[in-house]
Amino acid sequence: MSPRKSAVEARGTRDRIVARGMALASVDGLEGLTIGRLAADLGMSKAGVLGHFGTKQALQLAALRTASEVFTRTVWRPVEHLEPGLTRLRALFGTWADYLETERDSFPGGCLFTTASIEFDARGGPVRDFVARLFTAWRRRLAGEVRTAVAHGDLPADTDPEQVAFEVFGVFFALNQEIHLFGAADAVARTRRALDRVLAG
Repeated sequence: MSPRKSAVEARGTRDRIVARGMALASVDGLEGLTIGRLAADLGMSKAGVLGHFGTKQALQLAALRTASEVFTRTVWRPVEHLEPGLTRLRALFGTWADYLETERDSFPGGCLFTTASIEFDARGGPVRDFVARLFTAWRRRLAGEVRTAVAHGDLPADTDPEQVAFEVFGVFFALNQEIHLFGAADAVARTRRALDRVLAG
């Protein structure tokens, strides 16, 4: 086997491990993501799984990085070409809601970041820090879109972008819960009404 083919196969195996790890972590949490469970699910040895990451923490971080790529591809990429400000912000709300509703294969237990933020919010360490950085970056992006909407005159001049971003996060945390804990059929409709109120000030 050529070194190149070997590297491609190794990458494919690693991607399979991470994809399964994301799915499991969305249900059982990142701490519930065990080498033994992954090995059994994928028909691999524990050593074979561990050899791709070295530690459980490295596996957790890899799952979060890949989940971030899924989120970006599903939520941000479809709207990034739109006019910045209120137009893109509203479109972003739509793709974010779609992500929570439709990404069941990747995240059968709901948004992995929501799960991880609850699981690690009171802990220290690299996983908690990584989750916090992801949320901080996303909140800044939302606040930036609100700021642009204010500058364009689409929102009142006294709108507080940070407050809007804070409230929007709360609405989407609630949507994730409504979908996965309660199975509420009207969850997205309620979310839209809540977001309209947030933007109305």
